[in-house]
Amino acid sequence: MSHSTHGNCLVIVESPAKAKTIRKYLGPGFEVLASYGHVRDLLAKEGAVDPDQNFLMHYQAIEKNAKHMSAIVSAMKKADALYLATDPDREGEAISWHVQEILREKKALKDKPVHRIVFHEITKAAIRAALDHPREISMELVNAQQARRALDFLVGFNLSPLLWRKIRRGLSAGRVQSPALRMIVEREEEIEKFVSQEYWDITAELFGHDQAFNARLTYYKGEKLEQFSIGNAENAEEIRATLEKKSKGKLKVVNVEKKQRKRNPAAPFITSTLQQDAARKLGYTAQRTMRIAQQLYEGIDTGQGAVGLISYMRTDSVNLAGEAVAELRHLITSRYGKENLPDEPRVYKTKAKNAQEAHEAIRPTSALRTPESVKEFLNHEQYRLYDLIWKRTVASQMIHATIDTVAVDLACEKEGVFRANGSVVVDPGFMRVYREGVENANAADTDDERLLPPLKEGEIVDLTALKCNQHFTEPPPRYSEASLIHELEEHGIGRPSTYASIISTLQAREYVVMETKRFKPTDVGRVVNRFLTQYFARYVDYDFTANLEDSLDAVSRGEKEWVPLLGEFWQPFHTQVVDVMETVKRSDVTQEALNENCPQCSKPLSVRLGRHSRFIGCTGYPECNYTRSLDDDKSGSNGSELIEGRTCPDCNASLQLRMGRYGKFIGCTRYPDCKFIESLNKPVDTGVGCPECHQGSLLKRKSRMGKIFYSCGRYPDCKYALWNEPVNETCPKCAWPLLTIKVTKKRGTELVCPHKPCDFTKPMENETDE
Repeated sequence: MSHSTHGNCLVIVESPAKAKTIRKYLGPGFEVLASYGHVRDLLAKEGAVDPDQNFLMHYQAIEKNAKHMSAIVSAMKKADALYLATDPDREGEAISWHVQEILREKKALKDKPVHRIVFHEITKAAIRAALDHPREISMELVNAQQARRALDFLVGFNLSPLLWRKIRRGLSAGRVQSPALRMIVEREEEIEKFVSQEYWDITAELFGHDQAFNARLTYYKGEKLEQFSIGNAENAEEIRATLEKKSKGKLKVVNVEKKQRKRNPAAPFITSTLQQDAARKLGYTAQRTMRIAQQLYEGIDTGQGAVGLISYMRTDSVNLAGEAVAELRHLITSRYGKENLPDEPRVYKTKAKNAQEAHEAIRPTSALRTPESVKEFLNHEQYRLYDLIWKRTVASQMIHATIDTVAVDLACEKEGVFRANGSVVVDPGFMRVYREGVENANAADTDDERLLPPLKEGEIVDLTALKCNQHFTEPPPRYSEASLIHELEEHGIGRPSTYASIISTLQAREYVVMETKRFKPTDVGRVVNRFLTQYFARYVDYDFTANLEDSLDAVSRGEKEWVPLLGEFWQPFHTQVVDVMETVKRSDVTQEALNENCPQCSKPLSVRLGRHSRFIGCTGYPECNYTRSLDDDKSGSNGSELIEGRTCPDCNASLQLRMGRYGKFIGCTRYPDCKFIESLNKPVDTGVGCPECHQGSLLKRKSRMGKIFYSCGRYPDCKYALWNEPVNETCPKCAWPLLTIKVTKKRGTELVCPHKPCDFTKPMENETDE
């Protein structure tokens, strides 16, 4: 082997968990140390990237990792050779390069050989193969990462001061996060502008061959019915009455159409699809998914030492290694039978433009290591994610599912035609193991199993009822984590290593919040997006961002030079920053003019940004202090906000509704001379005693982001709080004095014990009105 002549070798990885797993495969002669992530970063001040010096980058050691780097320097002085074994992507390559640069600066390398080794799974065979095929550090990959870091720094350090000056202090903008914010804001605006439209359909409840089934009216008086053909209740009732009279309780089968369709399995996971399916099926955030996947990749102790359970989790390739496919085919044959194995292995084509085909999809390092065989060594969330990855990978190499579909047309004389659709899974194939998650699970569930009776042309079936059904069109849904990642991927924005950080950054900056697991932009997020789309439209354009990502990919392939790429970006961007700083006023950004005058002083009104939200205010402020909530404006309230029939208890002046940090409240019109205020959102007593202090009771409150929570009335003396509604019922398992009502899409409404060690749950019985 190539390492045998070097004596004592030092191997560098990023994490101690990875170091522990690798150490057992290398044996004597190797010392494995962890860098604990990045070891150097740009100086956190202006000039860290110097455009005038060919974008010279000024790095400094990361203080929290300094002691780990010192240990590496000391070990290198005693070692004979260096093996850099960081992750097999640009970021990993850059970490290796930074470690090498620091060792050179500290004169710890001298003439000792330096090898870069890469592997996509942490197994004995993969580590040994990597040692047998070392290479030099790829400066193409390093420069692509440097260019990405420089771009992000230049955008952040130039846009942030602008946002501080033009909107408010403490704001920042990112190169890749800003287009993602734009997506979320545009979707919210689409929802707000949406006008719901009424439509109706008519269904026939039928009975034949001892089976009830339904059919929908598709033709009426020879004309095909479209979505809005029946627009109101009167029209629907008229059609229903006509058909009921003509049918005389019977419909005739006029056409039976049978087809067979095949459904192929989905490709094995890449980073984005893993994050999407983990969100849909397990309810995990992208960040949580990547954290668990990292643990599975770096190694789990399965009783005989640590072993990597999955291949590298940051990838956009759907390739599977030949040995992995062979093992999967053996497992499928022995576990599910030869009839579930296709004649030839399935080969999937990677969609991503820059996917490195040497990389692999996310898969188990051994398909024979079944989820149940390792369950005892994994915690709950590790087991669920490993189970998901194992099933998706196995299913990807199985036969297609075979589904029989049938469409039956039933006539009501010459007045109308109804259609009944049914399907049955003849052979589940890969669906024995795994079905891909979808955004709307209910729609998918009904698609595969809806049996119809064995109807034949000319047959007469009983019509038991005709029903008119009212519907309304719905706006497009807000983005979930899964659908946002899918949209980013479709536009070519971001890469496997960045999806999770894009989402967490938007939330950390409070530009978006999660409501029922969907993204909603905050008022600050809207204003920042408006500023960027108005004055930096090019830089939040989806195509521009995607093309810049492609250019960075070209740098990593050695097809483009990174310094000229930065130059192309910097010149027009810097010119725009200077221009906006000089010509745009703060009011241009934080205020939107309204076509309405103030009811108190007749000056124009505008939408303004307050400390925490937007509101409508008078442009004559501070002489005129008229304000009203944007919510009132949406509901059509345009009058004065004075409170009739009440006066201030402190000074006898009039009271009015005002907008504050936490929403609307009642305040004195003599403010700031009189500071009387009264909350509109008074806490509601639930009548459930606090289980912690046993003195106060739990009150229903609203957080500053508008989310309901329940906390002890003795706050701040007692800080006990819950998100779910408390119920005055003792837990039968642990005797905790209360239970809570928890509602989830998967399990419905349940009573759950909130006491941490206890896992008691029970379905909640539906209460019906007598």
